[in-house]
Amino acid sequence: VQLQASGGGLAQAGGSLRLSCAASGRTFSRYAMSWFRQAPGKERSFVTAISMSGTELIYADSVKGRFTISRDNAKNTVYLQMNSLKLEDTAVYYCAAGLTFGVEKWRYAYWGQGTQVTVSS
Repeated sequence: VQLQASGGGLAQAGGSLRLSCAASGRTFSRYAMSWFRQAPGKERSFVTAISMSGTELIYADSVKGRFTISRDNAKNTVYLQMNSLKLEDTAVYYCAAGLTFGVEKWRYAYWGQGTQVTVSS
């Protein structure tokens, strides 16, 4: 599986951005999908994940109520809608695919190249 993330950019605090992650191949629906992020000088951390069917969702506490993950299996794409952005959301955001669903990085064997999100005051 090859993943291509897009949609990052600059947003003001309180604003919104929508990230997309397009996957290659015909087996997209077999994979749980997730978003992680990495801020400068910090480890890559879990943001959110969605199960293969899209019926189960997990969010990090820091983004609950502000971010929404969704997927369109017909388009081989997962989305991350980010609202009420905060300065601390600034990071490189990575989408990832794995055959099991959960918050741990080790579950996700395939990673996109990352897209920069910068939130300004």
